[in-house]
Formats: sequence, C-alpha cells, structure tokens
Amino acid sequence: MSGSYRRQIGLLSLAQAVLLTSSSLFITAAALVGELLAPTPALATLPVALQFLTMMAGGVGMSLLMGRIGRRAGFLTGLACATAGAGLATMAILADDFVAFCLASMLLGLFNSSGQYYRFAAAEVAPERYRARAISLVLAGGVAAAFIGPNLATATRTLLERPFAASFAALLAVYAVGFAAVACMRLPDVRTRTADGEARPFSAIARQPVFVVAVVCAVVGWCAMNFVMSATPLAMRHHDHTMASTAFVIQSHVLGMFAPSFVTGHLIHRLGLMRVLWAGVVLLAGAVTINLSGTSVTHFWIGLVFLGVGWNFLFIGGTDLLTYAYRPAERARVQAVNEFLIFSSVTGASLASGAVETGLGWAAVNLLPVPLLALAASALLWLGRRRVTSPAPAMGGSA
Repeated sequence: MSGSYRRQIGLLSLAQAVLLTSSSLFITAAALVGELLAPTPALATLPVALQFLTMMAGGVGMSLLMGRIGRRAGFLTGLACATAGAGLATMAILADDFVAFCLASMLLGLFNSSGQYYRFAAAEVAPERYRARAISLVLAGGVAAAFIGPNLATATRTLLERPFAASFAALLAVYAVGFAAVACMRLPDVRTRTADGEARPFSAIARQPVFVVAVVCAVVGWCAMNFVMSATPLAMRHHDHTMASTAFVIQSHVLGMFAPSFVTGHLIHRLGLMRVLWAGVVLLAGAVTINLSGTSVTHFWIGLVFLGVGWNFLFIGGTDLLTYAYRPAERARVQAVNEFLIFSSVTGASLASGAVETGLGWAAVNLLPVPLLALAASALLWLGRRRVTSPAPAMGGSA
C-alpha cells in the first residue's frame, strides 16, 4: 500500500463524510419538514422518496458522465448540485413551499448519485488484494457523519424562524469541505481504462450468479434499511419521543451503518464474503425482531443499530462481489445498472414508508421487509449451491 494509495483513500473517505453528513441531516429533518409543509401527512416522506428517485435516474447518468469526463469532474458536478439544493431547501422552508423543498431534495439526490461512486473509485485506486478494505475504509467516512449530521440538525433547528431552515443553510459550509477534498484527488483515468478489452453483451453479464446475488444483496440491504429508517422519525414522534431522542437514534443508526467499515473489509478477507453477507441478513432480521418487541427509545435505538450494521455488511459485501462480475470495458454500464436497480427499489420504499407508518403503524413498517430478507437468504443459498457444484467466477481473496 503506497503513500499515494493511502492519500487517495483518505480523501475519498473525507468526501464520503461530507456526503453522509448531508444525508444523515436530511434523514433527520426531511420527514419532519415534510410533515410541516405537505398538504397531507401521507406525503411527509415524499421529499425522501424524490431524493432516491433522483438518485435512481441520476446514478445512471453520473456513471456514464464519469466515463466521459472522469471521476473527479463528476464528483465536482455532484457537489455543485448539492450547493444549489441546500440553498433552495433553506429558502423553501422559510417560504413554506413544499414543492420547492421537493425540488431541493432532488438536487441533493443528484449529489448523492455522484457520491455513490466514491466506493467504486476506491476499488479502482487500490491494489486488488486491498480492494474490499479500500471500499470499507471509504465508507468508514460515515462515522464522522453519524455525529455531525443529526447533531447539526438539532443544534441549528431553531436558529431561523422556521424549523430546520438553518440546518440546510449550514450544509453550505459542509459542501465547501467536499469541494476541497475532491479538488485534491488524483484518481485513475476511467475514461481511458473503460476502453480496455472487449465488452460482453449485458445479457451475458447479468446471467452471472455473482452479478445476480451482488445486486439482490445490495437492493435488499438498502430497501429494508431505508424503509424502516425513513419512517423512524415519524414513528418516534407518534410515540411521543423528543427530537433529541430521535436525533440520538438516527445518529446511532448512522454510526451502525459506517463504524463497522473499519473492519468489514478485514472480515471479508478473513472469514469470506459469503459469511459476511449472511451476517448482514441475520442482523437485519434481528432489527425487525427488536423493533416489533417494543417502542421505547431503547427499542428504537438497538433496532436501528442492528439495521445499520446489517446494511453495512450487505452493501460492502455486495459492492465487493459486483467488482468480480465485470471487465474494465464493462465498468460504466454495470455500475450504472447496479445503482439504478438499487435506487429504483429504494425510491418506492421511501415513498411507501411514511404512508405505511401513518396508516398502519410501526409494526407494519417492520413486517413488510421480511419477504425481502427471505429473498436475500434464498439468493445466498442459491449461490452457495452453485459454487459447490460449479464454481462461480473468481472472487479473489475476498471470497
């Protein structure tokens, strides 16, 4: 591991911290702002859903754009969208304009769609034997976000005349740090490298067991996590918990999502990718069980921590598995399809979570992800059987 490699991973981790500070602040505040501004409570999570809808559409465009202009220029484009989105969100809250707040959420979604490629940039800059560790170390930048985002939302919530207007204004300073980090990056030129080798038809790529299971694990991890997480602020409010308690639970959840990243790559290397993916499914099932057992702050806290760690194992494991499903010439297409499938699913989960929590309650929010967990478990069993009778494509030292 050269000094240059470590420097790029450090900068990508800092950029990830900026991305996730923005995301955790948004998750802490968006549903509550939506409840204040929306014409009906059922639309309270619409801004969250629109953010993921934009991530879905923007993820494809960002991948193809980076294939043309490079990673760094693409990351700077995303930060420009974030800056515009934070400014618009501030003005929308002050003007009591729900539509404008939804548009701001979409601009922040474009930023998120570009930031999802920080982990792929880490895989490209790292030597193959350190690839899983590089991905997880970049995601570890979210540890800082676990503290900064929710606390920033709480500390600035009442600084202006409308709740959370100052919170989004404060993000402008956070994005300045992101601009500085990306400007210092020196990343491989994916514009040149994507021309290397011959690209297969996408149907051939999609038939690979490693591709199918990588996508299933990432989609299930994201949907189960986001469906429960998006409804949590509303559920805690409906069960008469304070804003401080809600911020603490979201902070702990985000910490659970990213703190394991310091060791997830090491666990994949030592224990094997399949065991880590299975652990993710088990932890998400544990989160559902805990959330169904009570509605105290302690239940919300432990359940959301389990939810975060389970997501971490499935997402990092799925990302690592996906890198063995494509050749350099296929990178942009495969990554774009992967992001599209993840965030098209998450968009529906985000939109539905508020309506389900409002109409059916917290128990229903936690029961609905159970079939998804069964799907992930079935996919892992299927891949395990295929590897016994017919070895899957090489997964390097991570498998």
